Amino acid sequence: RRGRRVSRDAAIAAFLAEAGLGGASRAPLAGDASARRYERVAGRVLMDAPPGSGEDVRPFLDLAATLARAGLSVPRIEAADPAAGLVLMEDLGDALLARHAAARPEAEAEAYVAAVETAHAMQAAPVAGLPDYAEAMPELAALAVDWYAPEAAGARGALRAAVAGAVAALGPARVLVHRDYHAENLLWLPDRAGAARVGVLDFQDAAAGPVDYDVASLVNDARRAVAPAARDAALARWAALTGRDADAVARGVAVCSAQRNLRILGVFARLSLRDGKARYPDFIPRTWTLLQADLAHPALAEVAAVAREALPAPTPARLDDLRARAGTVGPEGPAAGPAR
Repeated sequence: RRGRRVSRDAAIAAFLAEAGLGGASRAPLAGDASARRYERVAGRVLMDAPPGSGEDVRPFLDLAATLARAGLSVPRIEAADPAAGLVLMEDLGDALLARHAAARPEAEAEAYVAAVETAHAMQAAPVAGLPDYAEAMPELAALAVDWYAPEAAGARGALRAAVAGAVAALGPARVLVHRDYHAENLLWLPDRAGAARVGVLDFQDAAAGPVDYDVASLVNDARRAVAPAARDAALARWAALTGRDADAVARGVAVCSAQRNLRILGVFARLSLRDGKARYPDFIPRTWTLLQADLAHPALAEVAAVAREALPAPTPARLDDLRARAGTVGPEGPAAGPAR
């Protein structure tokens, strides 16, 4: 393992030297739920996605170009070696939308309105060649059974079918969706104008999906509570931008949010059990609360009937079990059975 790390460090040093930054100081940046690592290097950001880690930087590079052409604030690429999994890019700073909203609650509504305007601008980008995320949504929702509640394996098919029906009822429209559009992947850049006021990060998993998907993930954020006034202002602006009434927006947001929160229940459990990231169960109670609110919408009656029967509430005992077994479960998933 040490040999692989030394070899990786040498590859990074050679890449930086080629970019004219040989010997530059490097400082780690907080990572995300992926295998990618980030460092600050001489006023830039280095993305490190080692070959064999399951990460591929090519979608990031392609989408960075696509979103820049759409007028969005995304990191400018300065150098890249896709085969080595290395990218050197512009540093857009640390002004996360989440930090801005927390520091200035009176400005939260303005920031969230700006974020939906950026989401709308992003949807003008072409989707040719991107996967159809709507097709994947039912299977991804079933991660809630696979990892969070494997004892409910018998209900997996019914949950998948119910989600498929709800998503299909939204209609065939497909737009570019970020898929993880929330306040910790967005930057507040007030010196820029229009849609560029909100910087966009971590967009490599973008796909073609339902119109309301990104706004659902923005206003129903698993990581932070959005003030009701900011949520209402964002949804009102979204209705105006998309030319629909409030009821149509509420329906689309509820369906997309329910699917997303079912998926997140499974993903957060998987990050703990498989990947050893024991802090992720801390986010499950909020995700559960958001899911219950989603399931109250009439468009989700069938999903609600299955989910309420199959998925147990995140009791302290269940969450403690997920933490205690962090990193002990293989990629095939946990064995069926209730949490200890």
